[in-house]
Amino acid sequence: MGQSLCPRERQEAWEEECLAPWAARAARSKGRALEEIPDTVRTAFQRDRDRVLHSKAFRRLKHKTQVFIDPEEDHFRTRLTHTLEVSQIARTISRALRLNEDLTEAIALAHDLGHPPFGHAGEEALDAAYREYAPDAAFRHYDQSLRVVEELENRNESITPTAEGQQVVFKGLNLTWEVRNGIAHHSKGRADLGEAHEAAFTLEGQVMRIADRVAYINHDIDDALRAGLITRADLPKHEIALLGDTHSDRIARMVCDIVDCSDGKPVVCMSEEVEHATDALKEFMFERVYWNAANGNQDLRKAQHVIRALFRLFMEQPSRMNGFAETAGESVEQRAQRVCDYIAGMTDRYAVSRFEHFFVPQGMQRGDF
Repeated sequence: MGQSLCPRERQEAWEEECLAPWAARAARSKGRALEEIPDTVRTAFQRDRDRVLHSKAFRRLKHKTQVFIDPEEDHFRTRLTHTLEVSQIARTISRALRLNEDLTEAIALAHDLGHPPFGHAGEEALDAAYREYAPDAAFRHYDQSLRVVEELENRNESITPTAEGQQVVFKGLNLTWEVRNGIAHHSKGRADLGEAHEAAFTLEGQVMRIADRVAYINHDIDDALRAGLITRADLPKHEIALLGDTHSDRIARMVCDIVDCSDGKPVVCMSEEVEHATDALKEFMFERVYWNAANGNQDLRKAQHVIRALFRLFMEQPSRMNGFAETAGESVEQRAQRVCDYIAGMTDRYAVSRFEHFFVPQGMQRGDF
């Protein structure tokens, strides 16, 4: 009798038999930058999910702003709760379409690891500060998420590659190509869902991309209502009538529409009617909430000042960055990249504490009045 299959091999065999023909299979992955000995229990995509989940960058998401800065309010979304909501929606869609749920989850959990403190306002401020010193560079959170998993997370740890068996020092999490591709292609900016874009190679990556929009539109409406920035009467009436009056109704309508339109096909899409309504809600949120929050919310304007001030300080005095020192022969652009990495990895509260430490007289810091 042949040797029995290990749990990983049984899972891989199940994927071959049960997933849709166009779904990604862990056993057919394009692999990792550095080859590793396969796990006996988990598939390659399951290992990727676990590496992201246990990373320091993932834990920091709980103290990073989604849209609203309010440490006294327990119910506003953070970047971590956004990530979990995206993951849940994406997994639901993938399961219904018989796609690879493990790959979808790994991409979803990793997609925002590169977000800086203070949400999109922080991203704008960090991009502007970075360009002051490196005009040809740019900060984009999706590029930074890829940089986190490829370069910045778990520096100097060792793994055992398959062939030789020696210990090799590597950077990053050494994730599979499919996960890294999904991270790199998840962002849409303000573009409508139907606009031309470079999509993720896998359908699982495309599922994550559309689930990201379903999640943030709906939970940001919920938070904006709670913050008093909008009222229910302000919401576009036609789109709300079509998609639903409540948070859960709208998510269910969008998800069911995606599944109905994509089931049995090698595509991930919405019906024209629901897609247009989703795009209209997105535009409403940009005009009434996101731009309002970035340009009219004084806390976010102050947060942008924090990022700009810290960037300039660290460029002048890199030794002020914990764990960093002057590097001989370092160019301005190279230093700017290091400063950008350092600030992007900060939580909101750590950025504020660094600003207070460096710019506020000791006797005037929090708790002294």
